[in-house]
Amino acid sequence: MGLATFKNGVHPYEGKELSENKPVKVLLPQGELVFPLSQHIGAPAKPLVAKGDQVLAGQKIAECGGFISANVLCSVSGTVKGIEPRMVANGSIVQCIIVENDGEYKTIEGFGEKRDYTKLSKAEIREIVKEAGIVGLGGAGFPTHVKLTPKDENAIDYVIVNGAECEPYLTSDYRMMMEEPERLVGGLKVMLALFDNAKGVIGVENNKPEAIAKLTELVKDEPRIEVCPLQTKYPQGGERMLIYAITGRQINSAMLPADAGCIVDNVDTVISIYNAVCESTPLIRKIVTVTGDAVAEPQNFNVKLGTNYRELLEAAGGFKTEPEKMISGGPMMGQALYSLDIPVAKTSSALTCFTKDQVAAEAPTPCIRCGKCVSACPEFLVPQKMMAAAERNDCETFEKLNGMECCECGSCTFVCPAKRPLTQAFKEMRKTVMANRRKG
Repeated sequence: MGLATFKNGVHPYEGKELSENKPVKVLLPQGELVFPLSQHIGAPAKPLVAKGDQVLAGQKIAECGGFISANVLCSVSGTVKGIEPRMVANGSIVQCIIVENDGEYKTIEGFGEKRDYTKLSKAEIREIVKEAGIVGLGGAGFPTHVKLTPKDENAIDYVIVNGAECEPYLTSDYRMMMEEPERLVGGLKVMLALFDNAKGVIGVENNKPEAIAKLTELVKDEPRIEVCPLQTKYPQGGERMLIYAITGRQINSAMLPADAGCIVDNVDTVISIYNAVCESTPLIRKIVTVTGDAVAEPQNFNVKLGTNYRELLEAAGGFKTEPEKMISGGPMMGQALYSLDIPVAKTSSALTCFTKDQVAAEAPTPCIRCGKCVSACPEFLVPQKMMAAAERNDCETFEKLNGMECCECGSCTFVCPAKRPLTQAFKEMRKTVMANRRKG
């Protein structure tokens, strides 16, 4: 039997050799930390502190602002300098709590205390995850406590750990699978305690054979958990692609994974669930890859949330060559940066810096109707026709072409010989359609 996978997709240069063998280093921040109130899908969190307040590491400084929202926890001890607008990775300006780090890292009472999850009720586990401020750490930022509370928990028969890490250059999840596999399996067991009818599957691409071997050995006596090797292909780690590869089930943009009987979380999210439930440690850190051919010493860091990206870069030895392109995330789905004066947020995964901007290197030319974009699209869309609708700002035709099913993976742009900015256009069109729907 072949490796589990999905149809179509692409094979970009992986670039993982720059940082995959670098163990995670702990990086302690200097100066002030910036905590955006919007670092998750849904309503911004509501501040619980004011200027001049003393705060501790692990303290809740902002609470859920609605049903789909997430708490924000302080990652250091120090003094609140104020609440003010600051720029975040996607270029938007959002309200942020600014904390001056006192360098002492004093924690709240009970921080780090061991806890036996088998003695907790399902409601208690979900409440702990909510209080810990955990969201999807793969980049989506969906509040995890909401995901773990589907309409019918008995209908969930798969809890899937996304260990694909298909985005080129990123290696933080791989390092966590190698360095903290027991926490990963422990977090999955906590999740399985919420779903009596589910089995756990850890999906890992076969370009990570050591992680597959380590995790397979670790779960050999776990009847409810198995490791599923996946074919190395982009975007294997996309939620819809992963669910199809592992279960054969298909979902569309109008469905949640729970509608197909699945709960999906990435490696670091599952480890964070373990940390919160079993070790009374809320989400106050992120594992981030700093990489690319412009970076002196590519590296993976365990960094406090709120740390400035400049500190990350300095810890990786700075630039060996001035970069032409800086990205928050990876080259396929990351966001281009024009400044490093932004904070590490829950959805930060990497800082990738290149000496050459492959996208801007060539100007786009007219479509040559080669069909490569159609062959690459994992959602079986026709990007060529969608682009024609986007250029006319024709939302009606874009929707008729199932443009809202686009997962913005960038596969079409990657293979386009005419260098058309397809994904960028589709992102804008999807935003416009959603805004029109809200008005309507």
